[in-house]
Amino acid sequence: QVEFTESGGGLVQPGGSLTLSCVVSGTPDLIYSLGWYRQTPGTRLELVATATILGTTTYADSVKGRFTISRPNGENVASLRMNDLEPEDTALYLCNAYIKSSTYWGRGAQVTVSS
Repeated sequence: QVEFTESGGGLVQPGGSLTLSCVVSGTPDLIYSLGWYRQTPGTRLELVATATILGTTTYADSVKGRFTISRPNGENVASLRMNDLEPEDTALYLCNAYIKSSTYWGRGAQVTVSS
């Protein structure tokens, strides 16, 4: 059974920084893609950043230059460093793993950007 251990959410002022972490366990299979999506009430799920096992990264245009995803050696651990946070970044950030053609989701970490 695939399990997620997520951490790092919280409340931060505009311009501040946070780092999210996600550890995936419970599977012997390779995790092709690992990353984060985010959602606010009444909105669609939005890709934030992902990293493949080959080291390819993808970012939403809205976070490019501010967020950095790290997944050393394509392992089952990833982190998302979020700098220069804006109120529009407020959302539930869900860790996402793509394993053998199936998608798995963590419970999420709330990020709130407010003064």
